[in-house]
Amino acid sequence: MTTESPRWFKSSYSDNGGQCIEIAANLAASRGVVPVRDSKDPHGPALMFEPTAWSSFVSAVRRGEFPAT
Repeated sequence: MTTESPRWFKSSYSDNGGQCIEIAANLAASRGVVPVRDSKDPHGPALMFEPTAWSSFVSAVRRGEFPAT
């Protein structure tokens, strides 16, 4: 088992408006997960996604498959 810590980062597209998420993509290879958390609550829970699921989600966002609110 690895003891690698998550290296959290926020998208450069984030405008710091308070509705941001952070991800720790460095754990995809070593642990097989992409943790995602609310940037306003760094000590709160994180959702764990399989790397392929996260990649599919990001691709769908880039294609505009989710309407903007």
